Amino acid sequence: FVQLDRTERIKNCQNPEFCKKLVVDYYFEKVQKLKFGVYDIDNKSFDLNDDDYLGGIECTLGQVVSSSVFTRPLELKQGKPAGKGIITISAEEIKDTRVVYLEIEARNLDKKDLLGKSDPFLEFYKQNDAGTWQLVYRSEVVIKNNLNPCWRKFSVPLQTFCGGDFNKPIKVQCADHDSDGSHDLIGTFETNLTQLQKAGDGSAVEFECIHPEKKQKKKSYKNSGIIRIKSCKIASEYSFLDYVMGGCQINFTVGVDFTGSNGDPRSPDSLHYISPDGINEYLIAIWSVGSVVQDYDTDKLFPAFGFGAQIPPSWQVSHEFALNFNPSNPYCQGIQGIVDAYRQILPQIRLYGPTNFSPIINHVARFAAHSAQQGTASQYFILLIITDGEITDLDQTRQAIVNASKLPMSIIIVGVGEADFKAMEFLDGDNGVLKSLTGEPAARDIVQFVPFRQFKNAPREALSQMVLAEVPKQLVSYYKWQGWPPVKLPEIKKM
Repeated sequence: FVQLDRTERIKNCQNPEFCKKLVVDYYFEKVQKLKFGVYDIDNKSFDLNDDDYLGGIECTLGQVVSSSVFTRPLELKQGKPAGKGIITISAEEIKDTRVVYLEIEARNLDKKDLLGKSDPFLEFYKQNDAGTWQLVYRSEVVIKNNLNPCWRKFSVPLQTFCGGDFNKPIKVQCADHDSDGSHDLIGTFETNLTQLQKAGDGSAVEFECIHPEKKQKKKSYKNSGIIRIKSCKIASEYSFLDYVMGGCQINFTVGVDFTGSNGDPRSPDSLHYISPDGINEYLIAIWSVGSVVQDYDTDKLFPAFGFGAQIPPSWQVSHEFALNFNPSNPYCQGIQGIVDAYRQILPQIRLYGPTNFSPIINHVARFAAHSAQQGTASQYFILLIITDGEITDLDQTRQAIVNASKLPMSIIIVGVGEADFKAMEFLDGDNGVLKSLTGEPAARDIVQFVPFRQFKNAPREALSQMVLAEVPKQLVSYYKWQGWPPVKLPEIKKM
């Protein structure tokens, strides 16, 4: 443990309330262990070794942020209470959650190209305290050859746009895009957020676009066009923490690939072979991802399924059987419960095939769809599929993912073994939007694929960080798309 910070010292008090905020960087994809120690200080030295230790606690940052108020008894050491002392920790995210939404068009811009008209784009700069300009936003280049462009509606976080200061100078430049990067300035103007905010409800705010050199050279020069701010709105944008602290439960489901291509679990070269130290790649993946997610689920009951095996007593092939063999109650108690169920089931089933992903994706999607009908940001679903990479029902899986992209869920695929994972990378959709067979695009990117072999020699945390890094963005993007605020809104902090 490294000391991050200390509160102020409160004299002669047995029920202190500390006002100093301790600031900690937060990463959803890591288990961040914290230690709080309470000391009685009676001297001027900074060293705590010569002060009385009144007790402390160890916990994770995930536990703190997922409970609105986190209270624990102080301990002198693990399991030994420090009298009746208790500690209460509450967390809040520090940031201005407001966002500026702008709609802008222009008319009669100067023509900059000899052969065609201009290809205009906008750049916004804010003025730093030192008086220098810092780029905060660059628009897309509008439809080529257009002197009366209309840019797509865009948004910039208020903090980025003007540091939350509505009167801070903003410089807007309009330029003609050239593919070789030598963009020509059309014109520029200065404003601030207070002025921009006057736009909206049908009344636009107009600015003359001035080219400084032209203005100096020509007496008759008026402007190089008019930039019209059609609307400027400021709205709150909620973060992942706003949703979690506002009561959103994260439901974690595991799907394990028991197809024949994994190899016979009794053979040491099988991906399901449990080594003498009790692990294999499937177990490491379950532990790595599950240990982070479990802090965000209050009941710690996780449904776990297998697919692609023949199961007793009839030896039918199943693509969504409960790991605990209890179809009416497939829930395992904690991550350890999933691991125990996995170990028990391995000798009882026959690895078979084919490798179908769609049944288990559709299974979780049914729960997510039911939750979405409530119309609140109360439940989000994460499905972890661990597979050796061969996939038989690619078309049905594509359709299942496109359907699930409209629901509060994310899918994480961890590929174990040395197979060619081209199909998984295709499902990940990072190289373009995933489409169903009929051409319907996914509403949002919800699949994250990670090959385990990249993490074979890395610390365990590295896998969970890589796998879970996208989840907060995916959760926020879903609720933003639906327009659902957190169930319990964060308290508005007075500026």
